[in-house]
Amino acid sequence: MAYTTIDDPSAHFQIALYTGNQTARSITNDGNSDLQPDWVWDKNRDSAGYHHNAYDSSRGVGKQLRPNTIEAEISQAQGVTAFNSDGFSLGTDDSSNETSSEYVAWQWKANGGSRTTNAEDGNNPAGGYQANTTAGFSIVDYVGTGAAGTMAHGLGAVPSLIIIKNRDETDSWGVYHSANTSAPETDYLVFNEVDATADDATYWNDTAPTSSVFTVATAHNVNADAENYIAYCFTPIQGYSKFGSYTGNGNADGAFIYTGFKPAFVIAKKTNSTAGWLMLDNKREPSNAIAKFVEVCESGAEASSSDRVDFLSNGFKCRGTVQPNVSNGTYIYLAFAESPFVTSGGVPCTAR
Repeated sequence: MAYTTIDDPSAHFQIALYTGNQTARSITNDGNSDLQPDWVWDKNRDSAGYHHNAYDSSRGVGKQLRPNTIEAEISQAQGVTAFNSDGFSLGTDDSSNETSSEYVAWQWKANGGSRTTNAEDGNNPAGGYQANTTAGFSIVDYVGTGAAGTMAHGLGAVPSLIIIKNRDETDSWGVYHSANTSAPETDYLVFNEVDATADDATYWNDTAPTSSVFTVATAHNVNADAENYIAYCFTPIQGYSKFGSYTGNGNADGAFIYTGFKPAFVIAKKTNSTAGWLMLDNKREPSNAIAKFVEVCESGAEASSSDRVDFLSNGFKCRGTVQPNVSNGTYIYLAFAESPFVTSGGVPCTAR
């Protein structure tokens, strides 16, 4: 039985719920550990027409991206205004702090904004990264060259998930996922669309990432000359995070996906036909079955149409006949832990 190196996932990932008041204020996490986030992603749960908002400490406060749109980076001085020792601060922007609206914020820890930099080298972009190797997460910023090149990610292990956005232009978000087809380096997904997976060598140059670098080719979404990009990179950590695939069966007794931990947060996307990226978590719905969801590619409010999944001690179980368990649907997923199934001392969490 494999042990984790992370007994307390809340030291690296947390979810906060809060009610907006359109007043400058701080949001404090309530996990077992204090968490100073480096990537904050928030969403209004109540009302349609409110975008997803993403901020990170590499780009700095006041710089907003919207994962559900193709929009370039927006200057938003009243969005996330600080990354605090155990949470983050908000200004008065109504997209993240509308009076009386309910919000969810997913947060990951990288390296406190401290970056390692590198210069442009031939076709390899210049930029930098901040990495949390313990939790397998790094934020990479770079300036494109327009020709196939590599970028250091700092993880010290092969990334399973890479999410890239052109900060300067109205480009779609490009996504690499290691379980997306049998040759994932030849294919890509789009975060802000429902599109199925597509084959295109201009994204990753048909080259798989390594333990030190990932490759970007000539697609404008990932590597236009002299344009600025941000990439969020993840490698799986036993008992904390997992990135994989499964096949739906369209049955209430649906697919079981073993993760080695009790999930706190899951995103699932059907890749063999059009479907949204479903976001499910244990804060908005602490008890099974988990039915409340938002979609990455939509500005709609939170919905709850039917039972979706159960979060179990060692994975998640699909319970519905709809997404994310449509018959013969091929799905990729990303999952982060509430608690490991087996601790670093080899003790099952249920025995603690």
